[in-house]
Amino acid sequence: MFPDRSVCKAANVAYPASEQELISIVAAAAMTKTRIKVATRFSHSIPKLVCPAGQEGLLISTKHLNRVLKLDVQAMTVTVESGVTLRRVIEESAKAGLALPYGPYWWGLTVGGMLGTGAHGSSLWGRGSSVHDYAVEIRIVTPGNPEEEFVKVRVLNESHQDFYAAKVSLGVLGVISQVTLKLEPLFKRSIAYVQKSDSDLGDQAAIFGHRHEFADITWYPSQRKAIYRVDDRISSNTSGNGLYNFFPFRPMLSVAMAVVRATEENQESLRDADGKCIGGKLVTSTLNAFAFGLTNDGVVFAGYPVIGYQNRLQSSGTCLDSAEDSMITGCGWDPRINGEFFHQTTFSVALSVVKNFIQDIQKLVQMEPKALCGLELYNGIIMRYVKASNAYLGKQEDSLDFDIMYYRSKDPMAPRLYEDVLEEIEQLAVFKYGGLPHWGKNRNLVFDGVIKKYKNAGEFLKVKQKFDPLGLFSSEWTDQMLGLKEGVTIFKEGCALEGLCICSQDIHCAPSKGYFCRPGKVYKDARVCTRLSSDFCFCESCVINCC
Repeated sequence: MFPDRSVCKAANVAYPASEQELISIVAAAAMTKTRIKVATRFSHSIPKLVCPAGQEGLLISTKHLNRVLKLDVQAMTVTVESGVTLRRVIEESAKAGLALPYGPYWWGLTVGGMLGTGAHGSSLWGRGSSVHDYAVEIRIVTPGNPEEEFVKVRVLNESHQDFYAAKVSLGVLGVISQVTLKLEPLFKRSIAYVQKSDSDLGDQAAIFGHRHEFADITWYPSQRKAIYRVDDRISSNTSGNGLYNFFPFRPMLSVAMAVVRATEENQESLRDADGKCIGGKLVTSTLNAFAFGLTNDGVVFAGYPVIGYQNRLQSSGTCLDSAEDSMITGCGWDPRINGEFFHQTTFSVALSVVKNFIQDIQKLVQMEPKALCGLELYNGIIMRYVKASNAYLGKQEDSLDFDIMYYRSKDPMAPRLYEDVLEEIEQLAVFKYGGLPHWGKNRNLVFDGVIKKYKNAGEFLKVKQKFDPLGLFSSEWTDQMLGLKEGVTIFKEGCALEGLCICSQDIHCAPSKGYFCRPGKVYKDARVCTRLSSDFCFCESCVINCC
């Protein structure tokens, strides 16, 4: 479901199985000035990056662009078509004794999709955890002029300035055809999860990523706990054949997921915060007891550390292997079952200010101890380290990425339990601390003015104009994200409830609860709430009445 709940439509879909077929498809579309977007095999991003403009556009699926073209052991590189999944890259590289050093934890992403949205794992070491920073060559098919028969294949590498635009492209430059990734010799890792109080989390978060190569942190703010992933590269001579098959990414019984969803809907309707807190503790304690899906030998978890090869530990997603069983099992968020339905707010905060941001969240928890129990039903806040990138739309400085999943109502006009606290966290991150939203996740409001945060945004737009002067690969949404058009936020009744807008005009806040806003005072802007700043407000009544 897109943030605005709209339905994306296209007139046609093409399924090229080779670069030559892709060239012919782009040429035909460019000749008729047809709007184009690229779709991938398993899923699409939360923002509307995949939607072509209007309803007469063309979708190009990379489902059949799924070949590993070359694995060069000597150069330690792999060249793949853009529809190859992360899982396939990992598996084929390991057969040659090589490894992609870092990448997302979910292996159902395609290489083209990862470059399109800046997907990453967790590390500040080496080139960092973003997959695009291991790309050494990109072949991209773009529209051409009539003298070029309406299509052009551009081969970019680190010696071309345009390469740094293509590394994180948002899909607006053309269709990525092939990517060459730099690999490393296959190595082993040692993983242990350590649970601690979150009393010093702000201090630890700023330094933990420098101490451990694959560090991340899972935070349960309502429980005042943090789970530190102590994860390092070790000698390949160390014994161990561990496997990471993350539980939430395994096949789920559809009926069980429906029960879980119905339970949370009931908690929301009854405003049952205690029920969410009990459920959150059950979820997190169960995941911890089973080491989140780690096993020492691929079968049994016998204790930490879990030692194994990179290809067996770095990523998972076995729910994609669910049997064709009439949807008895599947991935928990599959829209064909009545399972998970959530918002996903994900942003990176610079390490230089991350302590202050974490402390602000802790202040909110002190004021409302039950407010974030709902996050723990989704395993809390996942915090991953991301290094500054030379990609024009990559991370601007070393940062900590906060990935927050939480309940979304099937009714867009229904306020969520403790919605105001989550709104405040989102707005503090983006507006107070200058956080950068993940391009492939998030609700609309966090993209308001985002392009101004990228120092090389102007260079990216120059490459976009050069590659696609007619904007055939652009849409209203991408133009809005890139600051070329107004309208990232959508003003309609209830829009702030879904993160589509911010109440930015003068508002007389008539609070539904006394601590939300000061009665009778005019608040200038709803970007930051009164809990931490008495000059601003956010409250349910403001949202409903004004937005």
